Amino acid sequence: MDLLGPAGKSVVIQLANCLKIVLRSITTMATYEQVKDVPNHPEVYLIDVRRKDELQQTGSIPASLNIPLDELDKAFNLDANAFKNKYGRSKPEKGSRIIFTCRSGNRVIEAEKIAKGQGYSNVVLYKGSWNEWAQKEGL
Repeated sequence: MDLLGPAGKSVVIQLANCLKIVLRSITTMATYEQVKDVPNHPEVYLIDVRRKDELQQTGSIPASLNIPLDELDKAFNLDANAFKNKYGRSKPEKGSRIIFTCRSGNRVIEAEKIAKGQGYSNVVLYKGSWNEWAQKEGL
């Protein structure tokens, strides 16, 4: 006996898809506390995708590496030596933990798409980004 019928099954499928999106958001978001702990974890890449002029106005989160969003795709295509020469740090491996940050948490979504398109699988977003960081740090 089919208690749900076609319409009921459709609702269940829609709810399951919504749950997947919510769970994905929970598992791919970094907290302020995790970002603050990055200096204790040199294997983690905290990449700020804001423009250089934005960083000059506000400052940056400690241990962050600045790769502006419009350079990100090209940066991930550099060979290891060129990446290190340009950004002063070894190029992340495909499985390296990367946390993206920006000003308000919008550009990190695009950064995630670029990184995953390049094969990086351990990508996390700091949705609060600089705005939350500055507020919690009293800046």
